[in-house]
Amino acid sequence: MRMTIMRALAAGLLTAAASFGSAWAGGIPAGYPSSYADLVKAAKAEGAVSIYTSTDSAQAKALLEAFSAKYPGIKIEYNDLGTNGTYNRVISEAAAGQVGADVVWSSAMDLQMALATDNYIDLYVSPEAKALPAWASYKDMLYAATVEPIGMIYNTKALPEASVPKTRADLIKFLNDNRDTLRGKVATFDPEKSGSGFLHHTNDARATSTFWDLAKAFGAAGGRTYSSSGSMKETVVSGENVLAFNIIGSYALDWVKQSPNLGVAFGTDYTPAFSRVLAITKGAPHPNAAKLFIDFALSRDGQNALASNGLPSVRTDTDKGFNLATLNERVGGNLKPIALDEDLLEYMKPQVRVEFFKKWKASLAGS
Repeated sequence: MRMTIMRALAAGLLTAAASFGSAWAGGIPAGYPSSYADLVKAAKAEGAVSIYTSTDSAQAKALLEAFSAKYPGIKIEYNDLGTNGTYNRVISEAAAGQVGADVVWSSAMDLQMALATDNYIDLYVSPEAKALPAWASYKDMLYAATVEPIGMIYNTKALPEASVPKTRADLIKFLNDNRDTLRGKVATFDPEKSGSGFLHHTNDARATSTFWDLAKAFGAAGGRTYSSSGSMKETVVSGENVLAFNIIGSYALDWVKQSPNLGVAFGTDYTPAFSRVLAITKGAPHPNAAKLFIDFALSRDGQNALASNGLPSVRTDTDKGFNLATLNERVGGNLKPIALDEDLLEYMKPQVRVEFFKKWKASLAGS
């Protein structure tokens, strides 16, 4: 459910400080410029940071609490708008000259890249940037805060683990060979209704030579599309669907802990991964607080907070949950993070986007 939440997140702050505040406890972190104290002072004077995001408050809770524990004078205004909603609101507010967001944090990497290249994002060189892999930042404007595998969930009562497709070729063959028994029981994202779904599918179209074969096999099996991973999860748990592919695997890794009839699988040949991307809006009402939030989110403590709540760290020096290295091991060693670069804009071009949707609908219709 999409909602708007505006609160300071006071509950649990002492616990968060004890768990995630070690590196920050003495003041300015090692390696930061001496002038950083002035940034902290200015951010506290602003007193608030407004975040437009597609990450729901449950996933973000540990990070927000850890930030508030470190900077209790800065109120967090947290607005969960979804991927498309976040992008559209940033655009419309900029057009009206009424910028409301300080930080834009979205899993739609292509939409974030569009904001950056269309001059909606401000420059900021984070002191934490050096701890990130090269693919995880873009021209001092965009920063990847997580790395999350894209995978498949399945109903373990309907599909034994030994029968679960292991590669993309296996998945295509599985759908084609079992199209009658699977009819209406396979799910994936609707790329028109979900920014995450559009990213996942178009990344496959760019990175593999078999995406349209998969789309056609999905269509031939009467596959159904959904606007969120959560809705797909409910149908797979209930048995309404046997499996769902190209979903958010970080969620699935948590879901299987509570759902005994739910399994999660990742391709042994290729496991793409997306990131939730941070940026500061141009004309942000609280620019110093925005910088402070981004630095904390990218720091080891901020990354540990995210990973402790199921959002794997893009760094390799964290020790809670999954990080870039341990996640790669978990999915079989073939993790392929989507890079923050201008290749993300290929399917943002109007004509290319229209052609993609046309071909997608034709594949689902069996033509």
